[in-house]
Amino acid sequence: MILALAATEIEMSPLQTLLQEGGFPCLTLVTGAGPVETAARLAGFLASSSAKIGLAVNFGVAGGYIFDTCGEGPGLLDLYLAETEAFGDLGICFPDRIEPLAEALTGKLLFSLDRGLLDQARRICMENNIIVKTGNFVTVSGVSATRHRGEMLRSRFHAHCENMEGAAIARVCAEYALPLLEIRCISNLVEDRDLRHWRLREACVKSARSAAEIIKNIAEPL
Repeated sequence: MILALAATEIEMSPLQTLLQEGGFPCLTLVTGAGPVETAARLAGFLASSSAKIGLAVNFGVAGGYIFDTCGEGPGLLDLYLAETEAFGDLGICFPDRIEPLAEALTGKLLFSLDRGLLDQARRICMENNIIVKTGNFVTVSGVSATRHRGEMLRSRFHAHCENMEGAAIARVCAEYALPLLEIRCISNLVEDRDLRHWRLREACVKSARSAAEIIKNIAEPL
């Protein structure tokens, strides 16, 4: 059984509609926003569920980091599959940098996602004419509201986008030896905050449609 995860109802609702229309089974869980609520809800769900869950698919929206080189970075409504997830702002926060605390205190901060699932998802997207890119993701506790902060995180993690749940999901999945795939759609660029440029609802729908296509076609690990 596949478990689909999204932070909010606005992200999850389009997927649930597609699952019902398509008639293929999949469990869903709205995790809430932010790493703490996400980890608590997911861990509680996995601990109490009687279903045999074979893999998790995390989907939703993300803020895209701006690259200096034109055409290299993400654009609005681009789809991305995660290669890695990192806790981006857990540490000592200075105006121009964030210094990580010792791993003995925080635990692991960087997670590589399942390469086999990533390759499968890329093939499924290609076969269904879905244009998707891959890159490193950053999970933050506070949404980046300035281009300066976005550039700092992009540079530190060689990342393409940020979200508020992915690394927490990766941490819980690692604890349960549960393979994880993550796909997100760029709803906004990480710049000095201006909601007029955001395309949140479109990104929610596009992410859900892509996740549904992957869930319908992906082979669960044995």
